[in-house]
Amino acid sequence: MSTTETTTTATVVTTRATQRTARTLHTGWSLRSTAGPVPPEIAAVDVPATVPGTVHTDLLAVGLIVDPYLDANEHLLTWIGQADWSYTSSFDWQPDGHDRHELVFAGLDTVATVLLNGEVVAETRNQHRTYRIAVDDRLREGSNDLEVRFGSPVAYADAQSLALGYRPHVNHHPYNAIRKMACSFGWDWGLDTATSGIWKPVTLESWSSVRLAAVRPVVTVDGARGVVDVHVDLERAGAAAGPVTVRATVGDVTQEARVEPGADSTVVQVVVDDPELWWPRGHGGQPLSDVRVSVTGGAGGDASRASSGGDGDGVDATRASSGVDAPGAEAPAGEGSADDVLDEWSSRIGFRTVEVQVDPDEIGTSFTVVVNGEPLWIKGANWIPDDALPHRIGRDRYRERIEQAEFGNVNLLRVWGGGIFESDDFYELCDERGMLTWQDFLFACAAYAEEDPLRGEVEAEVRDNVTRLMTHPSLVLWTGNNENIWGHDEWGWERRLDGATWGLGYYLDLLPALVGELDPGRPYAAGSPWSGSLDVAQSDPDHGSVHLWEQWNRKDYPTYRDVVPRFVAEFGWQGPPTWSAMTRAIHDEPLTPESPGMIVHQKAMQGNDKLTDGLLAHYPLPNEIEAWHWAMQLNQANAVQVALEHFRSHAPRCRGAVVWQINDCWPVTSWAAVDGDGQRKPLLYAMRHAFADRLVTIQPRDGGLAAVVVNDTEEALVGPLTLRRVAYDGRVLASEQVSLTVAARDTVTVRVPSTVAEFGAPESELLVASVDGVARGLWFPVEPRDSALAAAALTTSVTVLAAGAGVAGGVGVAAGAGYRVEVTAGSLVRDLALLVDKVDPAATVDEMLVTLLPGETAVFTVASDAVGVGQELVSGRVLRTANELIG
Repeated sequence: MSTTETTTTATVVTTRATQRTARTLHTGWSLRSTAGPVPPEIAAVDVPATVPGTVHTDLLAVGLIVDPYLDANEHLLTWIGQADWSYTSSFDWQPDGHDRHELVFAGLDTVATVLLNGEVVAETRNQHRTYRIAVDDRLREGSNDLEVRFGSPVAYADAQSLALGYRPHVNHHPYNAIRKMACSFGWDWGLDTATSGIWKPVTLESWSSVRLAAVRPVVTVDGARGVVDVHVDLERAGAAAGPVTVRATVGDVTQEARVEPGADSTVVQVVVDDPELWWPRGHGGQPLSDVRVSVTGGAGGDASRASSGGDGDGVDATRASSGVDAPGAEAPAGEGSADDVLDEWSSRIGFRTVEVQVDPDEIGTSFTVVVNGEPLWIKGANWIPDDALPHRIGRDRYRERIEQAEFGNVNLLRVWGGGIFESDDFYELCDERGMLTWQDFLFACAAYAEEDPLRGEVEAEVRDNVTRLMTHPSLVLWTGNNENIWGHDEWGWERRLDGATWGLGYYLDLLPALVGELDPGRPYAAGSPWSGSLDVAQSDPDHGSVHLWEQWNRKDYPTYRDVVPRFVAEFGWQGPPTWSAMTRAIHDEPLTPESPGMIVHQKAMQGNDKLTDGLLAHYPLPNEIEAWHWAMQLNQANAVQVALEHFRSHAPRCRGAVVWQINDCWPVTSWAAVDGDGQRKPLLYAMRHAFADRLVTIQPRDGGLAAVVVNDTEEALVGPLTLRRVAYDGRVLASEQVSLTVAARDTVTVRVPSTVAEFGAPESELLVASVDGVARGLWFPVEPRDSALAAAALTTSVTVLAAGAGVAGGVGVAAGAGYRVEVTAGSLVRDLALLVDKVDPAATVDEMLVTLLPGETAVFTVASDAVGVGQELVSGRVLRTANELIG
């Protein structure tokens, strides 16, 4: 296959008349392998290339490789990461009178050499940076040839692991020797893709006189005033010696500052009276204010309004100015008059205060997120890259995942340190929806060299991304690393390091210094987990944040109740993806938990053994694949719900839990609540229940049982709490009623009287605690497999909902055609679910994991465009219960 050379379209993106222009260079690219173990039928081929994109997706688009997400194809494609590649294109250019011309690569993955007209203009080694490359003396009138050569990331990482010296990591590749998305080399939920490509936009920028090199609005709230200190770094063209004016507008308030010749920075302070505060979801609204910054070629207004100069040393022209490269329209070159806008920048901010209190107290060390002075209970989920090929993630997909998190009553997403600095789209949507975020710096489960060249790359990427992301009010915490301090102290790394640096200088010195310089006021934690001190074990649940993995790895989920942590930043339980995702990606005949494709899609060490060990205490192991699939999904959901209800019952000692994980990057058995096809697993419904604003749960306390009522709303909860012991046939064996008042954002614990809590026949009785119209909690004294749970006796009916009828069901269930499914229990029914994806992979259901006492009815709303499938929704394959797994 070959392609004819085409000329890149010279798109000029414009806003208003500024001196700076930005031409996207995204068309006319072709791809060719240049070295490495490339199959002969691909080695000599020119392939049309998509920019932004990667080698994998370009080869896939023309049918030269199989889909790495299917079956065992991952293993057939590892040669891609071992090969070298070249992207080539050309574009026309005519002299335009501008002083400066720069190629701007927003992201190169990863070992890249950039050539313009055959001459090397840059060599890059970091996926997480933006590169600005001066090309004034390389451009030529007419056609210009642009090439980006990518070296093998696998070979580079291997070579650097020797050059930097061995350091421990948790993979078969030394991902800690290269500044590239760590999970690109595989993880215990991710496939090994080891990508190369121009994964973010590329532009040719032209400007004159002065440009905005960096803009950082530092937002504080001082009583009834919102104060925005707009830090501005300028870059001047060589001949630009005159004064300029920097103007900053927040909402409808404008201030400006004169910047004298020779100065390259200023701070413009804008004060907004009585600003509306930005709040997390569930606590208030999310008002956002526009911030606009411009630089003009004249003195402008009163220079005394803001100080100029002395705020920094400028920005190296080869370093990214992330977040400031807003495009402008063509304008005449030259220094211009006072009214000429040389460059401009815009973003949005929110007025709010935030702190993370990691303070000694009578128990140990707290870990409390406080926004606008209000302590929060964090209902969190960990976020990984939503695609192993992350350039494919667009704004719509981010919106869908965030809406799914909202459906699960999540209020915070933690962006994990083995992935990427997430996109502007992700953070903008979180700002708009009140979804709190924290961003790990990109160090995960490994020791990292602190010497150059790695140290210089780390500082550059942090400067880029802190500057880019610091405008977002949703961002409440920077974290130095994922599990690296814990790993050093407790995983045997210290001996293996033999005195080598391992990253501690980053976490305790470099990173907090950069955050303090660039994003003052935003909280920083040295790691996750973080006890608050190196003198206290990072695994001590009395101190700071912890990761709880012993339950999944070696114990069982009821042992979550043995730990009362201050804050849980990671914990979770595995389960397979939805049936439709699993069978779309894996085509084994026969399909079994241990068939070849299933094993490829199970990345955890001894993952299937842990699934089995974690199930057997609760249910027998099914030997039929659909029953196995349902049992493992149900057990995953039950495990996490048990943990979350336990953690919430210990508020305010415990101040939050962040489930591992909300999403997946491909179809895989994993800890995710939403699978790699974007479909909800039962776990998401368990999170929805356990994270509900008002929760009733029964918990063991001091040798007995207690009903704990959690009220995470702004209004007091007043009403009787009813406690009942009920037989499986529905008879009420004992009952008590307790007056109850739970203040706003409070938790009340009520001991269950012995008259109710003493079981006569534990195998056939349960406790029910309820506040009418609010919530109810259940307690079964024995495991399901040891109970007298009989086959479910169900009566069902299905009603077709007309298109446009407004299918209900909460966030993520769209209006349109669907079905109303009504289920009435003639016996005790545990964990009733509709696995609707088996009927229609695009379908969603508004509820799942419903336990019914005899005589009770549940109504489910299914959103689906599928026609004539009503009875399939109540078939035995789709309508599942825990009852069927017993005996």
